[in-house]
Amino acid sequence: MRRLFYDRIDAGRRLGRILARQPWVEPVVLGLPRGGVPVAAEVAQALGAPLDVVVARKIGAPGRQEFGVGAVTAEGPPYYSMSALRAFGLTPKAMEPACSRERAEARRRLAAYRDGRPPVAVAGHDVLVIDDGLATGVTAMAAVRDLRDARRVVLAVPVCAPDAVAEFEGEVDQFIAVAAPRRFSAVGHWYVDFTQVSDATVVRLLGKE
Repeated sequence: MRRLFYDRIDAGRRLGRILARQPWVEPVVLGLPRGGVPVAAEVAQALGAPLDVVVARKIGAPGRQEFGVGAVTAEGPPYYSMSALRAFGLTPKAMEPACSRERAEARRRLAAYRDGRPPVAVAGHDVLVIDDGLATGVTAMAAVRDLRDARRVVLAVPVCAPDAVAEFEGEVDQFIAVAAPRRFSAVGHWYVDFTQVSDATVVRLLGKE
């Protein structure tokens, strides 16, 4: 399998070149921590736009925490994949304790990442939500649904599953991907270097703005 990107910086620069071809109204770039932030930093530089984060936490199935049945942000409504809930015999009501835990963690991380800096205003702006790739999309869905005050909401990623565009139809104003391979596998498979991004790196990148 041919790798598409060397690392997240390479992916962000390539995505940034694509996005810079379009006209934007007072763009704001929001990275999904942690892996989306290095990509978003390159996009923000390409657009000359401010950089911030939108933190969405995956809500895992009981006993299968790695399998996200939904996600929630610090303040917005939770998003659940109804097909995933049905597969595990779950309901949104049953997931409320897990949702509350993940919302609290989202708030804690958001405060830590901003390190005392105020949030970047999104009302009336074109807001570009950036991640390093999109597989199931539950965290990205929670993130974009938390941005109803934005003028336009755009979800942009270097690589995504081929059916991702349909998943976000009606949820975002525009979906942009550098590549959507037919034989999609885990996001990391498309990078040569997919080293885990640290919290310290996120704070450092945001502090440059």
